Amino acid sequence: MSSLLYIHGFLSSPASAKAVQVRDWLAAQRPDVEYLCPFLTPYFDAAAAELQRLVEDRPAGSVWLMGSSLGGYWATWLAERYDLRAVLINPLVQPRRLREEALGVELANYHTDDVYVLDERHAAALEAADTPVIRHPDNYWVLLQTGDETLDYRLAVEKYRGCRLLVEEGGDHSFQGFERHIPAAVDFLAGGA
Repeated sequence: MSSLLYIHGFLSSPASAKAVQVRDWLAAQRPDVEYLCPFLTPYFDAAAAELQRLVEDRPAGSVWLMGSSLGGYWATWLAERYDLRAVLINPLVQPRRLREEALGVELANYHTDDVYVLDERHAAALEAADTPVIRHPDNYWVLLQTGDETLDYRLAVEKYRGCRLLVEEGGDHSFQGFERHIPAAVDFLAGGA
């Protein structure tokens, strides 16, 4: 059995719109695929350990990755580490920027009442997962919208050059209209072109 590991963004949760859309589509169209979407803490060392555990607890090569924003960063780390396919939606490519904006500041989850404060140890864990060089470009499909108000899509175009890229004009960081790409994304993850 294949498993799709959906990795939500920073301060988000499995209740995010894209996570719910993927979960519901798989339930209706691909019930043979196990859907995984853990609630990830913004404490990066703990998030990395949880993601590794989920991949390593399943047969080698059976996990498909899909990640949005910081989830795209984590999906890249896992894809390179375990040679897995990944669909990235407006992915974070510069962990230093997140570090600069989030360190020492009270942060609230968008879907819960949880509040966090990140320190240098957490930031170092995030930067340790950086993958500056993409060694398996055929494993990626990167979906970007030029209207992303949070991340500069051009940084992702540069990092993932050589990978399959979809760049849509307009939109925003949430990737408007994402649901229309789910069937093709799952087909890509399953080994389609």
